[in-house]
Parts: sequence; C-alpha cells; structure tokens
Amino acid sequence: MNHPPQTFFTSANAGLPPDYERLKEEHEVAVLGGPHGSASMTTTVINMPRDISLPDHVVWSLFNTLFMNFCCLGFIAYAYSVKSRDRKMVGDVTGAQAYASTAKCLNICALVFSILTVLLTIILVVVLSTAAR
Repeated sequence: MNHPPQTFFTSANAGLPPDYERLKEEHEVAVLGGPHGSASMTTTVINMPRDISLPDHVVWSLFNTLFMNFCCLGFIAYAYSVKSRDRKMVGDVTGAQAYASTAKCLNICALVFSILTVLLTIILVVVLSTAAR
C-alpha cells in the first residue's frame, strides 16, 4: 500500500515544481491569513478627540491683576482663568469655556474701568492745574 505522493498546487506555489520549498514570507502569509479575495473586509473607525485651542486668558488676567486691578476685577478674572485651565486639563470643555468667557468679560471690564480712571485722573489734573493759574 505504497501511495505515490500527490502534488497539490496552491496559489502560493502554482506553476512551480512539487519539491519547491515555500519561502518563509509565503508561509507566514498563509498561516496568519493574508488578504482574501472573496472575504469582506471590515473597517474600524476610531474618533480621536482633537486638541481644542481654548484660550483661558491667564496672561491677560495676570497683567490686569498686577497693573490694572480696578476694584479687584483683575484678581477675580485671574481666579476664573485658573479655573478654566483646570477644567481644560480635566477634559471638561463646556466648563472651561464658561469660566474662560467669564474671565474674558472681567478682564475687559477691568481694562476699561482702569483706562477710564487713568484718563479721568489726567483730565482732572489738567483742569485743576489750569484753573489754579
């Protein structure tokens, strides 16, 4: 019962003599399951969160705290800016935007009121100095 060796031709060794050794890469493709022509390919989409450039106005708040701190508005704006930065680090974009918006409004108010105070002081000094002459 001696059977003669049967030769099987696969796509990897089609057209080659039966005693041909398959290359290592061909074997790995066959074992690991290379691309199949009839099998349907499924894709997976992973949505990565994009880095949101949300301004937290910390530098502006610090400037207003040190130089234009009208009625402590600059300091309060700085506190809201730090809260906004903390919320951004945690990943709470909505909370960070709310704190940043409040900090921006406080910074604008502090800047406008401080500039108006300086301008009114200059005008008052000029008027009083011309009236004294």
